[in-house]
Amino acid sequence: MNTPMHHQPEHVPELELWGGLECTVNRVRDNYFSQMERNGHAERLQDIDRFASLGIKAIRYPVLWERTAPDGIESADWSWSDERLPALQQLGVTPIVGLLHHGSGPRDTSLVDPAFPEKLAEYAGAVARRYPWAEYYTPVNEPLTTARFSGLAGVWYPHGSDESTFIRALIHECRATVLAMRAIRAVNPEAKLVATDDLSKTYGTPEMQEVVSFFNDRRWLGWDLLCGMVDQNHALWNYLLESNASEEELLWFRDNPCPPDIIGVNYYATSERWLDHRPERYPEDRRHVYRGIPHADIETPRALATPTPGIAPLLMETWERYGLPIAITEAHIDANREDQMRWLLEIWNAARSARQQGADVRAVTVWALLGSYDWNCLVTECRGYYEPGPFDVRGGEPRPTAVATLMRELSSGRPLTNPVLQGEGWWRRPGRFFCKPVATRTAVADIAVRSQFKSSVVQPILITGATGTLGSAYARICKNRNLAFHVLTRQEMDITDPASVEAAIGRYKPWAIINAGGYVRVDEAEGDLERCMRENTLGPTILALACIRHQLRFMTFSTDLVFDGTKGAPYVESDALNPLGVYGRSKMEAEQRVLDADPQALVIRTSAFFGPWDRHNFVTLALNALEAGQPFQAAGDMVVSPTYVPDLVNVSLDLLIDRERGVWHLTNAEALSWAELAKRACEAAGVDHGRLEVVSSESCGHLARRPEYSALSSERALMLPSLDDALRRYVEAMQDRAHGRDAEVPGEAAHYAS
Repeated sequence: MNTPMHHQPEHVPELELWGGLECTVNRVRDNYFSQMERNGHAERLQDIDRFASLGIKAIRYPVLWERTAPDGIESADWSWSDERLPALQQLGVTPIVGLLHHGSGPRDTSLVDPAFPEKLAEYAGAVARRYPWAEYYTPVNEPLTTARFSGLAGVWYPHGSDESTFIRALIHECRATVLAMRAIRAVNPEAKLVATDDLSKTYGTPEMQEVVSFFNDRRWLGWDLLCGMVDQNHALWNYLLESNASEEELLWFRDNPCPPDIIGVNYYATSERWLDHRPERYPEDRRHVYRGIPHADIETPRALATPTPGIAPLLMETWERYGLPIAITEAHIDANREDQMRWLLEIWNAARSARQQGADVRAVTVWALLGSYDWNCLVTECRGYYEPGPFDVRGGEPRPTAVATLMRELSSGRPLTNPVLQGEGWWRRPGRFFCKPVATRTAVADIAVRSQFKSSVVQPILITGATGTLGSAYARICKNRNLAFHVLTRQEMDITDPASVEAAIGRYKPWAIINAGGYVRVDEAEGDLERCMRENTLGPTILALACIRHQLRFMTFSTDLVFDGTKGAPYVESDALNPLGVYGRSKMEAEQRVLDADPQALVIRTSAFFGPWDRHNFVTLALNALEAGQPFQAAGDMVVSPTYVPDLVNVSLDLLIDRERGVWHLTNAEALSWAELAKRACEAAGVDHGRLEVVSSESCGHLARRPEYSALSSERALMLPSLDDALRRYVEAMQDRAHGRDAEVPGEAAHYAS
């Protein structure tokens, strides 16, 4: 094998921060799935300014073949990229032009079309002539990964499921890359190739070593072909011939090398794999057969007792193999906000570590600036599963998240300010396993290098309402998410006593306070006005004033009962308030006083809780009664928006970490009566609802007036999953609890669109 010489630049530039836009246009049979249509960037030129605000030096940006010239070069429409590429350049952001992103081109070709390389090269030449100033190109994103999905796994067009189709697709993609760069350099001789792919690594039991070695050789194959390193001495030469590659087409790459100017490595929590010859030890969806060998194939964090060191050693392997400049071209994790930030920081520090060891690592690219859709099913369906990134597009207009703030701090060299960076990510925490953990000899990560965020004091979140549904749910989920917290009883912090609040802040030194307690007895409030107002209005006001003084984040909760129900449609945040009872009035006045005292405060309106951790919520009571064959009454004339407590807690924590402010409506975004909710819960749980009695709200004997229609929607963003999805997960969680299992697994985020 011919190994390139190592080229150390005379002057090593600073590590740069880049950005990437998820722009996949993958084909499944005859359907195209376009990320940019779904994230809205296709129609939003102003996103360019948003991207530049992050401090990125370059952006992986699409001028995609399928979108620009679906019917041939002659009828290409350049208007979209004509507007956007110069706009990026004017703002000092270098575009890395992507021509094909997990796609297979227009309908008249495919990855196994013999003419595919020449067709893509023709398009590449047209792009270069249109934008002769563009310097950086990725003609084909992740050729090896795309070939696997399209030619081996069969999930994308042309849906091959054999080694021959896989290798045919890979050869065509790599040949297309060489020819594309040749066509581009005919216009701009200085043009540079950024060749991206997943930086994988496979480990396994001794019984799986033959397959492990093969996978570890195969991961380099795309880059090896481009570098002209594949000949008769290559470890996979015989495999390639057996997979119907010809000697002539393989040696063509040796004779026409096109080494990347930058090796682009993409790294995810799923990139490192563990193979085990004992598949019965693992979840069913991790069991596979390859070359007749049954085995488990699982991401290492879910299986190995000692975590792998992460990306830093893999960067060194890449440097030692190729000696070419490297950029991490995708860094993203599907997780709650703090773990998204911890992942980015860990990769940033790993890049710095590899640079200190001599590797020429140029940049870290934060992937999916506008988030991504349905990658949990490899974009084979439109299920509405959304993973936010530095911006969250669920409200239509992109909303910056805490990841955006972290990017600005990294790009400018400012101190990191978010206290949630103090914790370890889920991929390094106990409780991350899907099976009995496997003891291995993998090296332990260098924690000192990994954590740039240093603080002598671990700042917690203070949570009021220790004995309530919400307070106990926050305690459970903060623990699961590795967020430092203290849940305080009234004895530890009386929120109606300013001195008590000051003492608690002095003692615990929090970065945020969540008011999850308060007076909750709606009917009793009618005869207990003074206490209700003290606990629901005065207490939150005192907390808000303390938070503004101490520069702490503050979150408190309100209710759908601040509305009178006469709108007849779901309420949004800006609708006029007109509570019908004392409880609703206490919450309305709390909202007004809190936001007057602390404009940075976050006020969450929500309603109709249900969840797996308390026995007294409506859904649990209904299911328990009906499953036991007992009658159960529910109002059919009162419309609400049910809210699954774990979703509420997770999303509100993300908003708190994002430093959001003002009023937000958080429910599972469906308007239905209590009786309809009971029926839907029964359907989800497989329980007969024959003994459900639909009654009027009048017959329920409430002392306090309640609105007939208090469903909540949102003009800001629909942040929670659908009600059907929430009920499905509620039933699973209750079944797990019945069998003594805890359904919470770190890293399992649920981010859905409406």
